[in-house]
Amino acid sequence: VQLQASGGGLVQAGGSLRLSCAASGRVFSNYAAGWFRQAPGKEREFVAAISWPGTKTYYAASVKGRFTVSRDNVLDAVYLQMNNLKPEDTAVYTCARGRMFDSAGSAYDYWGQGTQVTVSS
Repeated sequence: VQLQASGGGLVQAGGSLRLSCAASGRVFSNYAAGWFRQAPGKEREFVAAISWPGTKTYYAASVKGRFTVSRDNVLDAVYLQMNNLKPEDTAVYTCARGRMFDSAGSAYDYWGQGTQVTVSS
């Protein structure tokens, strides 16, 4: 099982990025999916989750109203649209497959390689 996050980059505050998470094989089928991030010197934190097949979403308070998680069940991919980015959003963002629709990292069994998001002020 491999998950690969992509779409990160350098953006100015107020800008937008769209992250993608592609899977090898039918990894996300019948599973929840989530996004997490880790900034330098900080612990990994939950960002957003989406249920199977996508009827429910949940966001960290710090990103609610600015980020949108979605999924394409045909392509077996998950996305994170990030708008109005702030310098405090700077982190490595990682996607993961969830055994359940949850914000706890322990609920996720497969993790992808992260993608760096840097927001300049």
